[in-house]
Amino acid sequence: MKQENVNRWRLLLGQNAAGPLTGIEGYEEASFVYKEVDEILHYLYGREYGDERGYRQGGQEGSSLTVPAWLSKIRTVFPKETVEILEKQALERYNMTELLTDRAVLESLEPNMHLLKSILQFKGYMKGQVIQSAKEIVRKVVEEIKRNLESEIQTSIIGAINRQKRGYSKSLKNFDVQRTIIKNLKNYDRKNKRFILEQLYFHSNVQQYNKWNIVILVDESGSMLDSVIYSAVMASIFSKLAALKTNLVIFDTKVVDLSSQLEDPIDLLMSVQLGGGTHIAKALKYGNTLLENPGRTIFILVSDLEEGYSMHEMYRAAQAIIDTGCKFLVLTALDFAGNVHYNKQAARRLADMGAHVAALTPNELAQWIGKII
Repeated sequence: MKQENVNRWRLLLGQNAAGPLTGIEGYEEASFVYKEVDEILHYLYGREYGDERGYRQGGQEGSSLTVPAWLSKIRTVFPKETVEILEKQALERYNMTELLTDRAVLESLEPNMHLLKSILQFKGYMKGQVIQSAKEIVRKVVEEIKRNLESEIQTSIIGAINRQKRGYSKSLKNFDVQRTIIKNLKNYDRKNKRFILEQLYFHSNVQQYNKWNIVILVDESGSMLDSVIYSAVMASIFSKLAALKTNLVIFDTKVVDLSSQLEDPIDLLMSVQLGGGTHIAKALKYGNTLLENPGRTIFILVSDLEEGYSMHEMYRAAQAIIDTGCKFLVLTALDFAGNVHYNKQAARRLADMGAHVAALTPNELAQWIGKII
């Protein structure tokens, strides 16, 4: 066997394979060429075999890696995409909470969606200034998500301005360029190539009484973390649109109304307690109390529909909301990938009752809301 092939097998199998491979033609541990990569990977994946420090006991290796040194090395050796995978597995698979509890280490991590999710999962381990550093990371990632979503959401939902009717507030902000051109085509001066505008047209103003209400109930069980993040960001964006009044409620076995915190989704997310049981019926009953004008309300339940209590109670609570005449949407996902686990039998039952049931990305949700409005 060629030495290069043996070296690759040795790297793939890890340090615990060094002994068994000894004696194979073309392999000598002393001539193993991937020692640095092997050390980096073993620091993490050695934990798979119960070695939480990532190195063998009683060996002849040099000094073992520390977390900061390991982070520095993976950034030197691997491309950015691989670094993100290693950091994600370190946190989610091997529970390396020291990545989040050491301020210097935390600040050295690349702000991204994986890190945001890990901070929300492990924020209970953080104290003092570490929490402030974590909030800054959350802020950076949330602002990036908002930038990606805000334009699409505003484009879809700004249809709340009634573009089918003439308005009476003649301001530049409300000027209807398209309608003005169409209505004055008959006055086009071909000789001088210009329009003669006899009449200007304006969009209708959005009146306070004409607002649509959006009530968002979000299941905060552990499997719904992506949905919690995107729901909080989208609710914050919705709350800034004049055409909408937005309520955001999160729940497990308790129900918490976060509508007053929509101005700052960072503090909102840092207050979320993930995990625990799930009482969907209880949340639906509370949501029902928020229906001031059902005919102009979009009620959104974001959940995997894995009810921890009576399913019949959940169905009754859902039916009571549907019967009010509001638009009732059950979102089984609120992330970009749309890959989710949910109770399909419950989803079918709710759809049969009259609910809209779908797995939508945030952009698709904005388009759906825009069409309704």
